[in-house]
Amino acid sequence: MYWRIVPALLYLLPTLAYSQTGLAKAYQVHFVDDDNQPIQYVVIAHPTTAVNKSASSQKNAVIDQINMQFSPMVIAVEQGQSVNFPNSDNIRHHVYSFSKAKRFETKLYANKPEAPVVFNQPGLVVLGCNIHDSMVGYIFVSPWQDFGVSNIHGVANINAPEPHTQPS
Repeated sequence: MYWRIVPALLYLLPTLAYSQTGLAKAYQVHFVDDDNQPIQYVVIAHPTTAVNKSASSQKNAVIDQINMQFSPMVIAVEQGQSVNFPNSDNIRHHVYSFSKAKRFETKLYANKPEAPVVFNQPGLVVLGCNIHDSMVGYIFVSPWQDFGVSNIHGVANINAPEPHTQPS
């Protein structure tokens, strides 16, 4: 599948009529700009399958801090999932967010904060560093089970139910 879009952070797959079998199919979606260049960090979600609210069984996601940047700059996690914020720089950082979906701060630290941060509310969380204003990152907390983030080649992988086809 190829879609021509302007740079965006979130793209929702259209809600179509889907089969009742519940069988999911793997899709590879390519995001390119008007110059046919790949777009990295597009979050794509399929809003038909709700996340099991006890995502505690999910492995913790990670956003590292490398060369005074969040790495990766954009991730998507399931609602209820935890995120670790290790610090691989040789300086201390103070990660925070004032976003409605999750307000938190990890006071000035080196190496690894005491505990991961749990993201219980769906929405977009904008990250910053109180010490380094140029550090910006994003976490999309998904209320849906099927989502992905495009890589440097503009490719995102997502599982979604197969569309229901009407007999002709």
